[in-house]
Amino acid sequence: MTQPIAVDVNPEPPRPRKRPPVFNLKRTHIDRVTTCCRDDTLTRSVMSFAPSPCVPAGPHSIQEQRERWDRKRKCTGRELVQSEQKYCEQLDLITTYFVEILKAKGTLRQDIRESIFSSIKSIHLVNQTLLTHLEEGNFGYGFEQFCPHLHFYTAYVDNIQTAKRVLMVQLKKNKAFRRFKKLQESRPEFHKMKLEDLLPLPLKRIQQYKHFLRDLTENTSPDNPEFQQLSRAVRAVSEVAQRIQDNARSHENHLQLRRVQKLLKGRKTRLLAPDRWYVREGWLKTVPPKGTETKPKMFFLFSDILIQAKPCSSMHPTNGDKFSCQRVYPLKECTVDKVFGHTKSQGGLISLTFARAKLLLMSSDQEDINDWYRSLCLAVGQLKSKSTVVHRREELLRQPLRSAMDGQQSPAASSQYHGRKRAMVREEGPEGSQRPCSSSSRAPAGDSAVSTSKKIKLSEAPAARSQESSGSSCVIL
Repeated sequence: MTQPIAVDVNPEPPRPRKRPPVFNLKRTHIDRVTTCCRDDTLTRSVMSFAPSPCVPAGPHSIQEQRERWDRKRKCTGRELVQSEQKYCEQLDLITTYFVEILKAKGTLRQDIRESIFSSIKSIHLVNQTLLTHLEEGNFGYGFEQFCPHLHFYTAYVDNIQTAKRVLMVQLKKNKAFRRFKKLQESRPEFHKMKLEDLLPLPLKRIQQYKHFLRDLTENTSPDNPEFQQLSRAVRAVSEVAQRIQDNARSHENHLQLRRVQKLLKGRKTRLLAPDRWYVREGWLKTVPPKGTETKPKMFFLFSDILIQAKPCSSMHPTNGDKFSCQRVYPLKECTVDKVFGHTKSQGGLISLTFARAKLLLMSSDQEDINDWYRSLCLAVGQLKSKSTVVHRREELLRQPLRSAMDGQQSPAASSQYHGRKRAMVREEGPEGSQRPCSSSSRAPAGDSAVSTSKKIKLSEAPAARSQESSGSSCVIL
């Protein structure tokens, strides 16, 4: 049986919450708080400009900066010495186990050895001297003695592609050299490294020298006498490093030209031309002028020409993966305009105007057509800037050709002229009229001499004019 629940008939009303005390601030109190805040802000701003007690000022901070430079310089120098020791050991492997033994055995002819190894022996000798200075801590003096011998590296850089090509040919044709190379590479000193891995080491070392020298220069005080030596070494090594990059770009461009040349059927289009650079290639649609259907074509863009090609028939036994060249457009007199595609629409249209033709190229890819437009504008702009001729100010102020010739006429030439005039007067009759010359009559010996001198004088005049014209010059940008 459930018990009854007791219910309070007169419950207590809920107690009200205590509100936080409200401070009744007067105007004087507010002014005091504002003044205190302003004084605190001013104090903090003044303290921010004051020297902190934790950071020493004056000569102590300069001394700490110099100590940091010295620590970084020692660390860079230690890495430079260790890497130079390893580099010299690798150079010693090439000269000892390949250059000297091949020369003694006569496995390769002298011209083939020079084509493969070039100036590697001279580089080894120069770097051994540099290592001696680096181990003694003479970084500035060591590189000052090293930089005049950078021409050995320059010759090696220019020959590296020839060395790789000749090495591949000898490994393919010379069985004795192939066995000798395999035997030498199996030595424990090589640590499973091949000759193909050792030959590019001087090129990589030049790039490392550039970074090491920059770090040493940055961490050397300008008051240090080695600062100027290291700065000159940075400039000299950077020039060789830039030459390495230029040669690499030139070789890569040559490979691209040969690749595109093999893609084109036939030998009518010659792509291997000097100063020609590969830019890009891709599919674009050509819009015919009569409004017929657009046709996809393959375009190859170079620094001076644009090639339009179509794919060969896939049923062809040998040229199924090649292209047939249709047109070659020179970019020298080309004008590039974007018809549409300026906004974020789908695709675009480019108009190319040549001297005797006009070409409309279309693509449904907005990014692709924009890249083609930028590449075409850049190629045309660079080509026009190279062909721009600027005349010198001296040429514009040059005196006229006739007056210059009159002023340069020598007294001997004037005497010859007067002598020829007197000879012509002698031929005239007593009455002042010239004697008629018949076809059967012969000229006397004196007259033949005069006519000969006249011909010689007349033939000298164009020569003088050519010399005058050759004095003018122009500068090609």
